[in-house]
Amino acid sequence: MLSILSAANEVWPQWLIFGIYMAVILAVALVTRRKSTSVEGFMFANKGVGGWLSAFAYGATYFSAVVFVGYAGKFGWNFGLSAVWIGVGNMIIGTLAAWMVLANRTKYMTTALGARTMPEFFEKRYESKYIKLFAALTIFVFLLPYSASVYQGMGYIFEAALGIDSVWCILILAGLTAAYLFLGGYFATTITDFIQGIIMIVGIVVTVFMLLGTPEMNWGEGLSALFADPDLTLIPNPVTPEGGTFLDNQLFNIIILVCLTSFGMWGMPQSIHKFYAIKDKAAIRRGAIISTVFSAIVGCGAYFMGSMITRFVDEVPAGGYDHLVPTMIVENLPSALLGLIIVLLFSASMSTLAALSLSSSSTVTVDFYKGYIKKTAPESNLNILIRVLCLVFVAVSAVLAIVEVDAIVSMMSLSWGAVAGCFMGPYVYGLYSKKANKAGAYASIIVSLALTFSLIIGLGYFVLRSDGGDPTFGEAFKAGIGQSPFIGVVTMAASMIVTPVVNLIFAKKCAVSETLLAEIFPPKLPVNEVYERVVRG
Repeated sequence: MLSILSAANEVWPQWLIFGIYMAVILAVALVTRRKSTSVEGFMFANKGVGGWLSAFAYGATYFSAVVFVGYAGKFGWNFGLSAVWIGVGNMIIGTLAAWMVLANRTKYMTTALGARTMPEFFEKRYESKYIKLFAALTIFVFLLPYSASVYQGMGYIFEAALGIDSVWCILILAGLTAAYLFLGGYFATTITDFIQGIIMIVGIVVTVFMLLGTPEMNWGEGLSALFADPDLTLIPNPVTPEGGTFLDNQLFNIIILVCLTSFGMWGMPQSIHKFYAIKDKAAIRRGAIISTVFSAIVGCGAYFMGSMITRFVDEVPAGGYDHLVPTMIVENLPSALLGLIIVLLFSASMSTLAALSLSSSSTVTVDFYKGYIKKTAPESNLNILIRVLCLVFVAVSAVLAIVEVDAIVSMMSLSWGAVAGCFMGPYVYGLYSKKANKAGAYASIIVSLALTFSLIIGLGYFVLRSDGGDPTFGEAFKAGIGQSPFIGVVTMAASMIVTPVVNLIFAKKCAVSETLLAEIFPPKLPVNEVYERVVRG
């Protein structure tokens, strides 16, 4: 506590801005608490969320401190201006295409099936009660380390900007997220996401503007220097370094990162959840445009900020790539602006943590507890349980971040690809194909998990042996974790290939009933007309 007081005396502008922000978030939680008196209200705000709120909720969940601190720092250092293409891919594929392809159909299908979570969607769409359990366990296991990484990303900023131990940051972040999520549920999350989204837009624009005005950048001279460096220019280098492998090729890595961070959103339960709760078709059209603009500003802005790191930092700090962005902004921006940046990153982290917590707790409550333990549980009990589990998820994630359990934290880098790989095929084909069945869904999950862990070891040995080493199993595992973007893209591609192939092989044995197909794929009515009838009554 003394360390906090001492730090506050030295950096009071940052603490003042941060204090105002915390007061606003808590006020929102108190005001919105009456909107979450039922499970439907807590999880979806009674499915009446408009386009603006849904768009900002989607964008704020997409971009967390992991992107601003980890991805922007590491890839900005390694690729320079080429890293901006990751943000462009996130805007076009991860946002605009995702809304255009998935939003309408998701809203219609989940309403028709009465599905409240992704595992429940799989259960009802594929008429298989066990796939719900399989999917629920996968979500819970992989989202925990993902959320722990968000805590750690914020910890580095707090240490650099406020001079306090990262543990205090984790505790503050956990407490504030738990408070507004417990009180207000998804409605509170959407309101705070809207506020946090505005902060993110203003914060990234001001940060980039201020960095461009520093002597190191001088409104263009720094960019000219980046363009002059073949390894840092906007055009990725297609030449593999001498003695390297395809995994060292810059162009290859940019493509992999674009695919991972963009298509990954198509299979992540916390992002798809936004389409469950949106109000109607008009809100979807509006949300698609707004969220795309949001991604253009925040996503591209974050990677553009990261591309300037080599102009400010001479070498990677002792703490690794995650300390690059904190070092750059703390040493080159004024104190008052640091307060805004802290709130920017805190906002990005809180929105992602809330989405992850809500997805995991609803999975345990609706899919596991009510689905297998107590099917007759009343809604009032479920409403209490889902709130408590939100607190538990936030607390466990915080503990994992504080103790820094290497095996679990390392798994985080694979969480995105593993979860998206398991669910992308069954989800997308389930929305559009009559031939999709439970055999293909099971195959996708099993193959993706098997590929994830086998590729970790295989690529680890490949990388270390290509350097002339004779690695142990532990060394190979650690090296394989470093290839997580490539592994994630392979699992997603495998899911999209394996799912339809197995669907065809077991078409007769595992066919979905004609009654269900008639309900979700009406033969005579166009999809839009059916959508209007189901959603609007």
